[in-house]
Amino acid sequence: MTTEMSTRSEDGPLIAEPLVTDAPAATGMTIPEVAGLASRIAHSIERVIEGKRDAVVTALATLLAEGHLLIEDVPGVGKTMLARALARSVDGAVNRVQFTPDLMPSDVIGVAVFDQVERRFEFQPGAVFANVVIADEINRASPKTQSALLEAMEERQVSVDGHTHDLLDPFIVVATQNPIEMEGTYALPEAQRDRFMARIEMGYPSGESEVDMLDRRDLAEPLETIEPVVTVHVLRDMIDTVRTVFVSPAVKEYAVALATATRHHRDLRLGASPRATLQLVRAAKARAALASRSYVLPDDLAALAVPVLSHRLIPTSRALGRQRDGARLLEEIVRSIVATVPAPRAD
Repeated sequence: MTTEMSTRSEDGPLIAEPLVTDAPAATGMTIPEVAGLASRIAHSIERVIEGKRDAVVTALATLLAEGHLLIEDVPGVGKTMLARALARSVDGAVNRVQFTPDLMPSDVIGVAVFDQVERRFEFQPGAVFANVVIADEINRASPKTQSALLEAMEERQVSVDGHTHDLLDPFIVVATQNPIEMEGTYALPEAQRDRFMARIEMGYPSGESEVDMLDRRDLAEPLETIEPVVTVHVLRDMIDTVRTVFVSPAVKEYAVALATATRHHRDLRLGASPRATLQLVRAAKARAALASRSYVLPDDLAALAVPVLSHRLIPTSRALGRQRDGARLLEEIVRSIVATVPAPRAD
């Protein structure tokens, strides 16, 4: 049973925080132990990806919240490298799929093949049957193939010829994509974008980081030096422990208020879905655990609002007329919402 205390400030509503912040969860793992293991994973990834702490933290929060991650940016800035480094840090089954225009849905989810000897159909699993699936350049495949991931990402299962097949546990999709303005790309359907817990951009490295990269890559490939930090069983325990992170009623109301504000914003014709609210809170739990806290603060939600909410929104044509860069426009809208929606505060 969780014991909690309540505090109230003059400016904000009630926030309840647990009295015990490091008690072991049902898994036997404590929040500080989760934070320690996550720190080792982050250190492992940052041997390959330098100067991108925010991207690494968001990727880890998505992993521990059992969500899916979309990495969008121009070619050559380390999108696939981050995905591969994250996958190598977990000692589990990893499949990488290069999405191309001729990729078929059966390549992704699997197909039933007739066995001439047994005289019956046998299911041949597709690429999604792994703990970590790297969907490289996902928006180069046709919308039909992209949509093959919908059931897998939401329900952790695939249905082929009337039969349902469960995926591995845990299961995460780390997808990379190029900006839609680039040649040979197809926009991800709104329903699929909504299934990604977070979207991040890598951006160009600083000059110092880029010089360091040149020095190290002359001697060896850093990705080859990454060793698994946790097994899938330990990762499962970490995920289960993160689920126990406490969220006060006031913080939950704050999450709902952020999502509701997107639904009534004059520059948006589609706001955040209830799934977005749920995933924002789950990601905030993971971010709190990364900070070795067993309770969520409003700052956790505010910090994750842009990567969790912006890619799910659709601007109005009038808003796009003022700023043609849709992604930047949506990020600005979410930041303005975070700045204007009152956050609960503790004394």
